[in-house]
Amino acid sequence: MKITYDWLKDHLQTKNSENQLLEKLTDIGLEVEGIGNTSSDLDKFIVSKIVRTEKHPNADRLKVCDVDIGQKKIIKVVCGARNAKEGLLTIYAPPGAIIPKNKMKLVVTQIRGVTSNGMLCSDSELELSDESDGITELKYSKYKDKIGKKYFNKNNSNLIDLAITPNRPDCLGVRGIARDLATAGFGKLKDNKINKIKSKGKQKISIKILKEKNQGCTIFGSYLVTNVQNAESPKWLKDKLISIGQKPISAIVDITNYVMLDLNRPLHAYDADKIQKGIVVRNSKKGEKFKALDNKEYKLDEGMCVISDNAGVLGLGGIIGGIRSGTEFNTKNVLIESAYFNPKSIRKTSKQLNIDTDAKFRFERGIDPLSIEQGLIKAANLIKEVCGGEISKIDIQKVDKYKEKNINFEIELFEKISGFKISKKEILKILNDLGFEVKGDKKFLKLKVPSWRPDIEESIDVVEELVRIYGYDKIKKIDPIKIRSKSTLNKTQKLFHFLQRSIATKGYQEAITWSFTDSKINDLFKSNMKNIEIVNPISSDLNVLRNSIFSNLTIYLNKNLDRGIKDLSLFEIGPIFYGSNPGDQETVVGGLRSGKVSRLSWIEKDRNVDVFDVKKDVIQTLVESGYDKSKIFIDDQTPNYYHPGKSGRIFLNKRKDKVAAYFGEIHPNILNRIDIKTEALLGFEIFVDNLKQPKKSLKDQKNIYQVSDFQKSERDFAFIIDKNFKSQEIIEVISNIDKELIRNVNIFDIYEGENIPNGKKSIALNVTIQSMTKTLKDKDLEKVNKLIVDTVENTTGAKIRS
Repeated sequence: MKITYDWLKDHLQTKNSENQLLEKLTDIGLEVEGIGNTSSDLDKFIVSKIVRTEKHPNADRLKVCDVDIGQKKIIKVVCGARNAKEGLLTIYAPPGAIIPKNKMKLVVTQIRGVTSNGMLCSDSELELSDESDGITELKYSKYKDKIGKKYFNKNNSNLIDLAITPNRPDCLGVRGIARDLATAGFGKLKDNKINKIKSKGKQKISIKILKEKNQGCTIFGSYLVTNVQNAESPKWLKDKLISIGQKPISAIVDITNYVMLDLNRPLHAYDADKIQKGIVVRNSKKGEKFKALDNKEYKLDEGMCVISDNAGVLGLGGIIGGIRSGTEFNTKNVLIESAYFNPKSIRKTSKQLNIDTDAKFRFERGIDPLSIEQGLIKAANLIKEVCGGEISKIDIQKVDKYKEKNINFEIELFEKISGFKISKKEILKILNDLGFEVKGDKKFLKLKVPSWRPDIEESIDVVEELVRIYGYDKIKKIDPIKIRSKSTLNKTQKLFHFLQRSIATKGYQEAITWSFTDSKINDLFKSNMKNIEIVNPISSDLNVLRNSIFSNLTIYLNKNLDRGIKDLSLFEIGPIFYGSNPGDQETVVGGLRSGKVSRLSWIEKDRNVDVFDVKKDVIQTLVESGYDKSKIFIDDQTPNYYHPGKSGRIFLNKRKDKVAAYFGEIHPNILNRIDIKTEALLGFEIFVDNLKQPKKSLKDQKNIYQVSDFQKSERDFAFIIDKNFKSQEIIEVISNIDKELIRNVNIFDIYEGENIPNGKKSIALNVTIQSMTKTLKDKDLEKVNKLIVDTVENTTGAKIRS
């Protein structure tokens, strides 16, 4: 929204400076986006007189004019206008002037061998009107004593460009801005005196609004002006429009634009003689066409709000008029329209047809529905003053009534929300000045919201208005507490970040991908879940929410493999989804490893990554996070996207409350379907939401590796046990026999076959025995050996293999 301080003073009585105005506008939420000088480019255009003309010696259509530019100074200007003649008063642009229409900067130039010092201007070049046939002809009686003086009045007021937010349509008119400023104490709002029009007879053109579904127009006001003398606008009106960058066209059109900018009340003028058998406001039919005032032809869809007559569409309601009914200088009878159009209808139509106009910009934000008659009266008085004519009575057609908005406002709510208090008297003054009708008692106010404020819906909006006007600077500043009494992160957040760091220290690189993925890849990892489809995906290959962290990791791992990176370790921590409702998700850490270990090493022989590598990574991460290694339980029940013989499931205890993690080799069928070219692909998933908080905080954990100064002893044991017995349980049994002496238990062989009874298997274990306080003697070792054999046999039913 562009305004000038001079125009603002038409509505605001104030003695404050323009600099104070700029500060105040921003303080009350009307951000000043830019400031420009409205008159600097026009200062050089002066009133001049052609004192002599002669034919150009080298061009038939050009004339060489001697031009009086004041102070007894005559200069030569080459001009091609047919109306350039001796004695003509016109507008002269000297070298250095910038022509408004094409932004061309003038210089002294040679035209067919004759030097031209500047140019004589037409109305079109100065954007005073569309008239381009000849240079401007000024009235002799009015300008005879102004030769050499500036044509454009010097405007001391800068052009102020305001960034009006979409919720403030009332400030798309100068009057609305003045009202806010006056309420904030910047001056006094002048009475908006609009003289009643002297009307003659009824409006003779019939107007009908069809009651259709989704009708975009609910009120249509109009009157007929007959026997007008449409001409150029008076200078004051031209200057007003030019001051904010608008182009004067003709008196009728300029008046409608002026009322729109002044009161935020868009109007439209029709040549009444071009309307056939009355106006019908209706929904458009599919395929209808009309040529608009922007000289473009538009093909309409069904359901757009159109103003039509017996011959077809006259214009798009609230957006743009049509050429067929447009006013011209020879127009004698004019129909002036002031209507209310539904913002949703305007927004939908303008977006479909890609049309942007000043009227559309206002109607889509919400025009005051009660300003229809006010706009018509102001325009009628101006038309009568400038163009003459006889004005009919105002005709207003309605298909819907305006519904008042009322709010019960609790006075104490202001202090609860804002943190400071203002008196009830101050509250009442602000609300009254903003246009609210106020009634109430000590605790509650009954507010009637002004019709020009569609953004005020509830009490919190009223609080915002009071704070905005009273001053955001009145809100007390509270310094933040510099000493934290509580940790910034809670335990869950700490665990989240610890898991990130822990996995990264094991050589994994973190990937950050979308929470949605390709349904074709997701199908391979979703187990028993259903695809959660996205209604409006950003691309066809990101059309579902991921059910597994592997969905995107495999895609990006494969892309890196295609780039020649052979050995990869990637991980991601983030949500996976099992439903479309809020909260149907859980946080998972997932990792993938591919390729070989110790590739190109001179000291170690390379090998493929295997299931024990990822098993170690998972268990080590859980132990580092504070979970007891001795209580961790592992079995072989895993989802179908893991290799059934090379994968495992991890619980934090034997009770098997919730799955803590999966690990294992990705199923070979999946690798074939995705076409991943690697020696091996192993993965793990840690379900963060299933991890109970460890007893020790992450900060308290001290993983100190202690080394004994005394000799260790190793003993091997082989037990024959039931085939279905879990090997992990034997390890736990032996480890818990004597935690002070038994340092490590490893399985190094599992055998089934010859010399082993049917349904049985042999498990061979290596046990490390070591004391932190003394060297163990033979009797100490024998005691431990016997205790291991007896405990395993009694607990598991196994027998020592001889």
